[in-house]
Amino acid sequence: MILIVQMKDPDALYSAIEEAVSQELEKINDLDKDERKTLCVSRSDKANAVAAKWFRDHCNEYSEYITVKIDTEDGTCTVLEVAR
Repeated sequence: MILIVQMKDPDALYSAIEEAVSQELEKINDLDKDERKTLCVSRSDKANAVAAKWFRDHCNEYSEYITVKIDTEDGTCTVLEVAR
């Protein structure tokens, strides 16, 4: 059986990317607070652009929808690309 599931969470992607970028920047010791913030915004924007391939922007406001295909016979779950 094939299941197509669309999930919505407006903050999940933003929060996950921001957390991951912040953790990576914490590894760089010689950045001051302003440099860290500027880099966090820049790198988060780039990561969101990459993720847009799989997250649909509803009403041009939030990248909040993701669609997955679950194949119960093969035991797989695939994230589907956004239809443009």
